[in-house]
Amino acid sequence: MGLLSLQLSSHSSCSLSLPQNLKNTTKPNKALNAFNSNRPSSVRTTIRAVGTVPEKDSQNTEPAEPPSIGFAFVSSVLLPDGTPDVQYRTACGGQKLRNIMMDANIDLYGPYARPLLNCSGGGTCATCMVEIIEGEELLSPRTDKEKEKLKRKPKNWRLACQTTVGQVNSTGMLVVQQLPEWKGHEWKYEKLSLEESEKLLSSHEAQ
Repeated sequence: MGLLSLQLSSHSSCSLSLPQNLKNTTKPNKALNAFNSNRPSSVRTTIRAVGTVPEKDSQNTEPAEPPSIGFAFVSSVLLPDGTPDVQYRTACGGQKLRNIMMDANIDLYGPYARPLLNCSGGGTCATCMVEIIEGEELLSPRTDKEKEKLKRKPKNWRLACQTTVGQVNSTGMLVVQQLPEWKGHEWKYEKLSLEESEKLLSSHEAQ
């Protein structure tokens, strides 16, 4: 999956890079022909034993992992040292972005997180707004509710409760700015090469 390099534009510039069975075989059937010599030569008895025995595959193969989409969630608040706070997750496609973020414990509502301050996914309060920095092609088109609530917002702003991320077999990378109306910084980003992405992913997995 494609990975990205995010840079923070501020008084002191800083940057972050972010990160994609047994074989059934059968042995030949064994035929056992038994001829009873005590009987007349005109009488012959044939006994056929039929059976199959699966052979174990000499190589231990692990089942392939299901397709998944990588996520980088960028917080609207910087870390104490002034660097961006980016959290990485993976999830299967075909789900609402709101559900993915809540299941992954990613802050979605900010000051509207308490009960009765948001519509809990109904698409009427517009408090689950996110900014899609990368990966718009993975998302479903804007719904009528989004067109109504976000008509004065940038085109890459979405309502997480109305946005479906890919299909069940989708792969890719999605970079999401949390709480874009509360952020105090701007991002610049560029895609990394495949080799750089693999090195970066390995370093994050090792941590």
